[in-house]
Amino acid sequence: MTATAARGIAVVPWPQARDTARQAGARGLLPGAETEPADALGQVLAEPLTALTDLPAFDTSAMDGWAVAGPGPWRLAGQVLAGRTPPPLADGWATGIATGAQLPPGATAVLRREDGRVSGGPAPAARTLRATSEPGPGKDVRPRGQECRLDEQLLPAGTLVTAAVLGLAAACGHDRLTVRRRPTVELLVLGDELLTAGLPGPGLVRDALGPMLQPWLAAAGAELLGRRAVRDDFGLLRDALRHSAAEVVITTGGTAAGPVDFLHAALAESGARLLVDGVAVRPGHPMLLAELPPVRPGGPVRHLVGLPGNPLAAVAGTVTLALPLLHALVGRSAAGRFTRTSQGLRGLPADTRLLPVRLTEDGPVPLAFDGPAMLRGLALADALAVLPPGGVAAGGRVELLPVPN
Repeated sequence: MTATAARGIAVVPWPQARDTARQAGARGLLPGAETEPADALGQVLAEPLTALTDLPAFDTSAMDGWAVAGPGPWRLAGQVLAGRTPPPLADGWATGIATGAQLPPGATAVLRREDGRVSGGPAPAARTLRATSEPGPGKDVRPRGQECRLDEQLLPAGTLVTAAVLGLAAACGHDRLTVRRRPTVELLVLGDELLTAGLPGPGLVRDALGPMLQPWLAAAGAELLGRRAVRDDFGLLRDALRHSAAEVVITTGGTAAGPVDFLHAALAESGARLLVDGVAVRPGHPMLLAELPPVRPGGPVRHLVGLPGNPLAAVAGTVTLALPLLHALVGRSAAGRFTRTSQGLRGLPADTRLLPVRLTEDGPVPLAFDGPAMLRGLALADALAVLPPGGVAAGGRVELLPVPN
């Protein structure tokens, strides 16, 4: 079905639109490739992360003090430092030990430095260690495999690679990680009225979406090929859609039916297939999702997300269509975040409402300046609350979506 033929498709409920975007992305799941861990930050695991060793790989001390064998008092025998392989420890003997050092064979516990008293001569063997608090068996010892065992699955495929994930992977012996390739994205900012610098003037406004969307999309895992301004010209827009090398094209503005809203016509002439054309959500109602033909015969299908031109409406389109699509292209897990509200949150009669909120001990609190053309409320927001038709009663459960940061 061409874009022109699809104009008659019904406006879809917000949850359905989001699911459609996820399904479209899942059909185009990008391949995985091995990479250096430092280059994997912000990408998504293409395979489960498994342990290449027990962790810890040997019994270790959890505290500075002494490794002791059996009940005290103990005779002292040297010291064990991290990175050294200690000799066995006989019953009735103790040896100084540092946090993280390997426990000597035969040791039964670790006596913390603050819980021990040493007496006797200057030679270690002539000195005696006594406990002010007797350590039980296994006290302050991290046993081998306490955190994980060899070949144990630690994280599933689809997990976002964070700094903590990099640390865990290194601890378990990984020199490389297999992650999904980043989807390529081009941002097309439509409109003759947009300025990239200076003060707004008569009939002219600053482009707020380019500066906001670029870092947001990059944080979502996209590889940005660029941001282009496209004038209100049908031919220029059609050619930009046809020849973009990006796997995902994101446009701002031109999604409605105004005199220079050429996006639908340009999609139709480009051979696009509309998947979503209008969503029952406020702000952001005139958003769309389409499949674009390959740039070259036999190439991969591309996607286009058409965002409304009003700033907060464009944010609604991003969280509804763009982010679910991008996350699904890399197999990223779609974990929801929910909270309880202590006050009722007013919704709309028939549409979903996306409302900027601050998160407090009493739950989400609505912010002012939440009109479709406004960003002031969003700049103060911790999240967007998803209010189904009719709103959420006090004590009800509400979904929260992340905002640009």
